[in-house]
Amino acid sequence: MAALARRSRRFISSSSSSSAAAVASSGSWWKDVQPAARDPILGVTEAFLADTHPSKMNVGVGAYRTDEGKPLVLECVRQAERRIAGTNFMEYLPMGGSVVFNDHSMKLAYGEEASVLADKRVAGIQALSGTGACRLFADFQRRFKPESHIFIPVPTWANHHNIWRDAHVPQHTFRYYDPVTKGLDFAGLMEDVKRAPEASVFLLHACAHNPTGVDPSPEQWKEISALFKEKNHFALFDMAYQGFASGDTNRDAQAIRIFLDDGHQVACAQSFAKNMGLYGQRVGCLSVVCDDTQQAVAVKSQLQQIARPMYSNPPLHGALIVSTILDDPDLKALWHTEVKGMADRIITMRELLKKNLVEAGSHLNWQHITDQIGMFCFSGLNPEQVDRLTSQFHIYLTRNGRISMAGINSNNVEYLANAIHEVTREEEAEKAA
Repeated sequence: MAALARRSRRFISSSSSSSAAAVASSGSWWKDVQPAARDPILGVTEAFLADTHPSKMNVGVGAYRTDEGKPLVLECVRQAERRIAGTNFMEYLPMGGSVVFNDHSMKLAYGEEASVLADKRVAGIQALSGTGACRLFADFQRRFKPESHIFIPVPTWANHHNIWRDAHVPQHTFRYYDPVTKGLDFAGLMEDVKRAPEASVFLLHACAHNPTGVDPSPEQWKEISALFKEKNHFALFDMAYQGFASGDTNRDAQAIRIFLDDGHQVACAQSFAKNMGLYGQRVGCLSVVCDDTQQAVAVKSQLQQIARPMYSNPPLHGALIVSTILDDPDLKALWHTEVKGMADRIITMRELLKKNLVEAGSHLNWQHITDQIGMFCFSGLNPEQVDRLTSQFHIYLTRNGRISMAGINSNNVEYLANAIHEVTREEEAEKAA
């Protein structure tokens, strides 16, 4: 035993010396790590915060603000917080999250009386907001449909590309936005959907498309659904703005309902960040419509297994807030009123921005500002015009011209309109010539 102990000590000493020598010879474990590229949206915020100009504006980040430019906590959320305070233990949720929360989320997405819910054909688990829901689906797709590719609209929320890239799912794009009309490129969209290999997966924005604010009409959604049926495509709906787009949660879910009525199996990634103002709670839901109850049980079990090594189980507090609101008729009615109030303010700001551009003397066509919907306006400004807005007028937004309408209020809308008019004068003169 003594000899064995001596040999063990010599081995440990030798191994430690070898490891130390290896690290020393290489200089550092992480010497090849380079700084990551700055996030374009967070970079806008950093520059805005460093600016000391009194008239500075941040219309880059997608978080709701009141007409006073302040963050908002909904009254229904405050009431829900008071009700749950001290009433629950801080135990782990299951891997799939709160069953009550998931049930309410799926009813909100698919409809209270949806047959797919009555038949127990939907697998749903709580996710880390909409981002986490998309990532869970991307990994599920990679694991169980490795032959399928994901088709993502041009443009889209930039993080969508990161999600499917890191899940190692091959990506393709399809046409969506027409920069000439500043509206939907419906013909291009339909052509790309038709050309895609059969049984492809498409990422669709359920409402308030980010970043363009351009949504298909109900009639166009029906045509898209029919073509998906013909091609046997699968639709994943990313729904980050239900209720926040039009003020009506049923209207904002109409694309999903159209696909369900046509007999599609779909998936839905939901977020309650925007429509309940629960940005930091990271509360969302991923649901997948299946053939039958048995398949739904199997799919849910596999989604849970994907979640397990990622984050084990989701957070409790946000799910309790959402469940409390959606489970109580009075709180739910209050939420509907408040979310409509937020949507109405955004719509009003669109009208005021267009009105002020006209009053500033601009003769360009700004109809797209009020035609688009939701938090974002794809202004049509080019990167050079955006740079001038920032350098000359201290107005901060991403270089693709996306304006967060929540950053506009009755006190700064005229300033923004005058600035936009100033940086688009040359474009206006060229079109007039």
